[in-house]
Amino acid sequence: MSVLYRTKQGDVLDAVVFKYYEGQEGTLEQVLEANRGLAKYDPVLPAGLGIALPDLPKPRPKEGITLW
Repeated sequence: MSVLYRTKQGDVLDAVVFKYYEGQEGTLEQVLEANRGLAKYDPVLPAGLGIALPDLPKPRPKEGITLW
């Protein structure tokens, strides 16, 4: 299931995706894949545009090394 985001004046796709997915890598490409016609717009999106933000799996935490 996806969430429908309605753009506001001055929205930029990169910023919307970064905020919604909390900086998770690789999400912009997946949002563009889910919204095929979205790439035709200028970087600043028009207000009122509907963008489907698909449910994406959360990345697994990276294992770290504890020194002590």
